[in-house]
Amino acid sequence: METLGEVGVGVAVFLETFFPPIPSEAVLPVAGFLAYEGRMNPWLAILAATVGAVTSAWGWWWAGRALGRHRTRALIERLPLLDGEDFDRAERFFQRWGAAAVLVGRCVPLVRSFVSIPAGIDHMPFWRFTLYTTIGSGVWNALWIGLGFALGPALEPALTRWSGLLSNVVVVVVAALVLLFVTLRVRRRVRESRADANA
Repeated sequence: METLGEVGVGVAVFLETFFPPIPSEAVLPVAGFLAYEGRMNPWLAILAATVGAVTSAWGWWWAGRALGRHRTRALIERLPLLDGEDFDRAERFFQRWGAAAVLVGRCVPLVRSFVSIPAGIDHMPFWRFTLYTTIGSGVWNALWIGLGFALGPALEPALTRWSGLLSNVVVVVVAALVLLFVTLRVRRRVRESRADANA
């Protein structure tokens, strides 16, 4: 972001959709802090972040639309430790909440990376999907960039002192969540295998 300015903010948010361990909650306040220091325009940073979020969401929407329900479900079932039930739950959630899922989902870590897929599968109109994604992403980006801008003086010592530690904490938390997910899924698979053997 320091090198590319507002464009760098958009690129960071775009990448976050494909690599969820890069959390926008950590990226956007830094953009606000850089705006506070006069190194970028806060409104252009919000615009760039929103464009990055929307364009990446388009990619997932088109992927869901192109693959369709059956192929997406079959693909999920081929992934290690995932099964069709995971897809069915996500689809039921989207069918129940629809537009609200897209709107609010843009403000939820991990969910915002994948909520676009069921929208494409369900053939949500592209213009409506774009509208809800733009609103949800715009509000989210403005909130965090505005927070970084408002807390500018307080953020500087914190960023200098704690940025390395926070990066390590994020890595540890993500690794712990992945390990927990893998452990629970392996235990479930073992129980299912034993039940099938007994049957």
